[in-house]
Amino acid sequence: MVPYADPREFAELAALGEERGWDAVFTWESLYGEHAWVTLAAAAMATSRIRLGTLLTPASRHRPWDLASMVGSVDRLSGGRVVMTVGLGALHSGWTRFEPDEGRATRARKLDESLEVYRGLLSGDSSYTFAGEFYPVGAAGGEAPPSPVPPPQRPHPPVWVVGSYDPARTRQRSLERAARWQGVLPTVHVPDLQPGSPHLTLDSVGDALEVLRGLRDVQGLPWEGYDVVIEGDSTGEFVKSDGTPQQWADLGATWWIESWWSVPPGADGLAEIRRRVAAGPPR
Repeated sequence: MVPYADPREFAELAALGEERGWDAVFTWESLYGEHAWVTLAAAAMATSRIRLGTLLTPASRHRPWDLASMVGSVDRLSGGRVVMTVGLGALHSGWTRFEPDEGRATRARKLDESLEVYRGLLSGDSSYTFAGEFYPVGAAGGEAPPSPVPPPQRPHPPVWVVGSYDPARTRQRSLERAARWQGVLPTVHVPDLQPGSPHLTLDSVGDALEVLRGLRDVQGLPWEGYDVVIEGDSTGEFVKSDGTPQQWADLGATWWIESWWSVPPGADGLAEIRRRVAAGPPR
């Protein structure tokens, strides 16, 4: 996970990461600044193997046809190496400076609709329509441009969804959403979390995964091939999760993402990111 870089710097880091054996490289989306999908397109042109993704995309603030166009374009450009992580997004002044807070419930409904339209448009069905609360998609008319070639990854580039588990709640709506897609970035509601404490523990995520397995079963969806994504920092500087990558793998995690949010922006921080990437993934 590269916290700060412009598209050229990110592409150079992606190429270096590919050379040194990393499996994927991720950027994040802001409302203003470096464009995440332009950044990933630059990296697609500089690499041939490494996977490219966002961590994360606040999909509720995108028009879903714009989102589908961006993701599909980069997937075609990269030969099928894109993954998109979505969530409601973390509200902060960089968001509310440009867009008012519509409320968590509205953002959740928009996220669900946005993903449904994303799936429908990238299916390659030119007759796709959708009657939603926020995003109606009408039938294509005679003057509509031809539908683009579907992206290489079928039925669409995979979507990982932030799934928040609250042990105090009977219904886990966030996990229900995550269960419908291709992977989960689990979070656990921890009241009165102390500074410096891990956000994720093996026990709490294990409970969340048990719920997720049940939700997938109810929907007739297989667990095999479903991604469980853990954010961590093997340097120990950014406390996100307890446990080692091997312990998480034994629990059922399929991805460990090195997230170096403690590295400051600027030339010195970028040099440190480059040093860590050049060192290769921790084994």
